[in-house]
Amino acid sequence: QVQLVNSGGGLVQPGGSLRLSCEASGFSLGVSVVGWYRQVSGKGRELVAFITGAKGGDRTDYLISVKDRITVSRDNAKNTVYLRLNSLKTDDTGVYSCKASRPTGRDIWGQGTQVTVSS
Repeated sequence: QVQLVNSGGGLVQPGGSLRLSCEASGFSLGVSVVGWYRQVSGKGRELVAFITGAKGGDRTDYLISVKDRITVSRDNAKNTVYLRLNSLKTDDTGVYSCKASRPTGRDIWGQGTQVTVSS
């Protein structure tokens, strides 16, 4: 079964950190471009980070407003891409999802994981 599973969200205090996971099954994430998106209250879904596949040299890029606080990485042995969120702010509260754009076939979305930043 081809799917992505998101995990790692939760409740964290301002200034805290989280590591979100995007684990694939049924296909290889290593050859896919993986984007991390977030949906915050009152706004549309926005792309916060992506990492290219092996052919693209695992290049990364970030939404400029969060660039100094997040890091995207991959572990091909675990077929997983991670999003590390640091110095979290209340405005970061939302649902974070990953999307894999494969060389062939349709894009695959994870189910999302809730991040809540609150004191």
